[in-house]
Amino acid sequence: MEKIALLNKYGLFDAKVPRYTSYPPANHFENGVGPRHQDSWLRAVPDGAEISVYVHIPFCKRLCWFCACRTQGTRTLRPVDAYVEVLKAEITKVRSKLPKGVKMARLHLGGGTPTILSANTMRDFLGSIFGAFERTATHEFSVEIDPTEASTELLDTLVEFGLNRASIGVQDFAEHVQDAIGRPQNFEQTARVVTHLRAAGVPSINMDLLYGLPTQTHQSFHATINQVLKMRPDRLAIYGYAHVPWMSKRQVMINEADLPKPITRFELAEIAQRRFVDAGYGMIGIDHFALATDSLFDADARGQLRRNFQGYTDDTADTLIGFGASAISKFREGFIQNAPSTSAYQERIADTGFAGHKGYVMSDHDLLVAQMVEDLMCRFAIDDKKLMAAFPDQETVIRQTVVSLMNEFQDLLFIGKEGLMLRHQAYALVRIIAKRIDDFTSVGESHSAAV
Repeated sequence: MEKIALLNKYGLFDAKVPRYTSYPPANHFENGVGPRHQDSWLRAVPDGAEISVYVHIPFCKRLCWFCACRTQGTRTLRPVDAYVEVLKAEITKVRSKLPKGVKMARLHLGGGTPTILSANTMRDFLGSIFGAFERTATHEFSVEIDPTEASTELLDTLVEFGLNRASIGVQDFAEHVQDAIGRPQNFEQTARVVTHLRAAGVPSINMDLLYGLPTQTHQSFHATINQVLKMRPDRLAIYGYAHVPWMSKRQVMINEADLPKPITRFELAEIAQRRFVDAGYGMIGIDHFALATDSLFDADARGQLRRNFQGYTDDTADTLIGFGASAISKFREGFIQNAPSTSAYQERIADTGFAGHKGYVMSDHDLLVAQMVEDLMCRFAIDDKKLMAAFPDQETVIRQTVVSLMNEFQDLLFIGKEGLMLRHQAYALVRIIAKRIDDFTSVGESHSAAV
């Protein structure tokens, strides 16, 4: 069957499905899971464990219209500096509950705009967090960088503290697209930051692009890709723009009539895939690309690719601690999300030192489904033998799931060396297949487009 016809048969161009950066998706977190669980789960982290840390900086000097992240605008650094002080208090509280032997394997600063901090504030904050957590020998320190906001002094401060992976948002370099999404950022600004980081010895640079943006065309996206390839990032993430104005009010600024049709979105994604593979990048999962020298490429080759709130990752830590407003922590026992607004977050930290306001307690069955969803998203397969070894009490459920999927998607799936496997031409349908085993999806839910 022709690829387009096959994808259309299973509703790719109309479907709305979760991105599956977590299971269950965060919109199913529940009230009543909060500080009490947070305290217990932190204490239960094994002594000597390696953990990952995410810090959310929600402030931006400008609010890009396309963005659906938890952010707020500010014209001064006064609220940013005050927020950092609260972050430091949260870090102190959380660290006091963790066993002494815990080490930090990953630190990622996201936002918002982490590079909105002044160099002095950043130096003070990093001194606090690295003072609280001992780093592992292979520690990764990554930061989301806005080239229009990051001063040379700030970049040098990050390098001083061991920055070894920089994440740079590009989205699209076409001026007409940038005008349509409220994000002016030219190639020269971006290339200047990349050159500075390379010269400073930062070994890994990744970039994020978006397809499906308003006024975006095949020609303009080709031009953006040409400019990105000139900078030769080590890793790329190519996400489909999620138009969700019911969740992100600023997206009402975007003219829906300017958005590409679903088939055009698919064609733009195919352009990116073809261009980057031809340029020597390996395709990782459904929307990431990496050079053979990048750790993500190696993790994929070894079958150790994972998925978290930043997308595909080679992070193997079982525990992720999220600091800041709206940040999510992941434990084996479940998820905890901090209060989303900065005011509510700050009030909770002042009251108890914890900011958790909702979350989810994982059952054994939830853990099984989460593993199946991650296996589909990362390896396009469900290895029933490995799952039965890991979840011996749920062999019947595993068998039933495999049979059910095989019956429903006969022309997409086959039995191979890794169990139930997805045919290559159907990789774009993986989120639709994952939704079939998702116990939390329901009719009428609002999610982003499947393509």
